Amino acid sequence: MMSWMKCCVFPLVLLCMWRLQEGAQACTCAPVHPQTAFCQADVVILAKVVSKMAGVTEFADIKYTIDQTKMFKGPQKIIDAIYSAPFSAACGVTLTVGEQYFITGRLISDGSLHVSLCNYVVPWESMSATQKILVERYMMGCDCKITRCRAVPCGSSGPAECLWSDLLTLNSISGEQDKQSACIKRSDGSCSWYKATSPKKAN
Repeated sequence: MMSWMKCCVFPLVLLCMWRLQEGAQACTCAPVHPQTAFCQADVVILAKVVSKMAGVTEFADIKYTIDQTKMFKGPQKIIDAIYSAPFSAACGVTLTVGEQYFITGRLISDGSLHVSLCNYVVPWESMSATQKILVERYMMGCDCKITRCRAVPCGSSGPAECLWSDLLTLNSISGEQDKQSACIKRSDGSCSWYKATSPKKAN
């Protein structure tokens, strides 16, 4: 009887401890400008989620079948699926079937595309008309460095840098530099904020 308890109870305790530890460790990602997320990503696409398939085990990645409508950055091939962890604590992203998303992600060795809460993955409809213009220009600033300004005065490390000061006055990343600006490299090699203007609606 005692040997049975040692055999079965001990692994059960380990499993419970592991699940408690998993719940206590939340996903943490440093705030980044959308352009930084774009430049650091292996793939940036616009895609509609067609279906969702849970993994074969509780901890396996969720597979989202997608209909890719535009490739902003990445391999010259159609990507038909993306993968993400099943829990937000593991930085998993939850996507809605039928919704169209702007997606930045990373390719792993088998060529599959994976996304997490640390990537920039947002519904396309939630992005302003100005942002939709900016994503076409982000590539022009990938040689620039966007540095988060943590305190006034903001210190600059050189001309090829844009200081991101939105977080000084906002509790969330939703300021002008985030939503309306891109850091673009100029002809003299320096970088500066470029502010896009939203297209006028026809009467």
